[in-house]
Amino acid sequence: MKDDRFYMRLALKEARKGLGRTSPNPPVGAVVVDPESGEVLARGYHRRAGEPHAEAVALARAGERARGATLYVTLEPCHHHGRTPPCTGAILAAGIRRVVIGTRDPNPRASGGLVYLRSRGLEVRVGVLEKECRYLTRFFLKRVITGRPWVILKVAASLDGRIATRTGDSRWITGEEARRYTHRLRDLCDAILVGRKTVEADDPELTCRLPGGRNPVRIVLDTRLSLSPEFRIFRTAQEVPTWIVCGEGADPERERLFRDLGVEVIRIPEKAGWVDLGALLEALSQREILSVLVEGGGEVHGSFLDAGLVDEIFFFLGPVIIGGKEAPPAVAGKGPTKLSQALWLKDLRIKRLGDSLLLHGLSETGSRILESTS
Repeated sequence: MKDDRFYMRLALKEARKGLGRTSPNPPVGAVVVDPESGEVLARGYHRRAGEPHAEAVALARAGERARGATLYVTLEPCHHHGRTPPCTGAILAAGIRRVVIGTRDPNPRASGGLVYLRSRGLEVRVGVLEKECRYLTRFFLKRVITGRPWVILKVAASLDGRIATRTGDSRWITGEEARRYTHRLRDLCDAILVGRKTVEADDPELTCRLPGGRNPVRIVLDTRLSLSPEFRIFRTAQEVPTWIVCGEGADPERERLFRDLGVEVIRIPEKAGWVDLGALLEALSQREILSVLVEGGGEVHGSFLDAGLVDEIFFFLGPVIIGGKEAPPAVAGKGPTKLSQALWLKDLRIKRLGDSLLLHGLSETGSRILESTS
């Protein structure tokens, strides 16, 4: 007989089918299992906000066979009326006897399902593969717990930490497999963010080029609105949502130029002459942005790190050494005064992608979000 961990892995596999599509809801997977034979009766996942939750999908597919069965679900079933009815009601109506939950829901509006189901006589177990389930729902958890989106810092650099030559030549430092992985990150995240200098240097489109991929909202930091509206990212704003973030003192006439192209202009209070990144993240959360992929350049990377706003890092290294003290670094900013104050990655993983390497890990703040709460 297979154990609870086995079936929770199946539920996690279901949940991953909804990655990048469920915002502002979390991706959730569910599996209905016959407790006697161990047979998987049905599976389900949450496709997108407004559509049935994973539990409801799996239970509907199981039908009458769900009576007396065990339900495995990656996140605590909701116990409130939102865009869809509460999942606790569907669980009771289906005749489920036992519920196994990956992690609890910290959202005070949606939580309470665990306690309610126990009060109705169901056996409930919580905390199975909890860290894996929390990582899966980390974007949602971060917003609920802190009021800010999850921030991923993505860097593509040479072995000596440069993102271009001294003349600005940067294509391509990493190989094709690494660049394809980057597009998977774009497909996953709600928004992608760059600074003014990246737009000037590369004139990027910042779209997802995977077949069937989803384009994130494109965000450009430009405190004074000094960029030309002629860059491709602005000229394609009617096709892909594009926001430009400026300080409160930016010229209103410049703002009009961008709005005429369909670019949304977001004014944020300034801090030390630059857009206050903490205030920006809170504003993005209010716009139901749960995840932000920061793609540079070095000054933007450094600013987010200096402010302690990074949760997760994907650091790609290409097989090249650029050299030159004038070549731009992958991370600029002020930086720490002591090595002990630097960002040390937790849960570090290293993966080879063709001729490039990926170093992936969490910051201290990101790691805390994944800590057990059951």
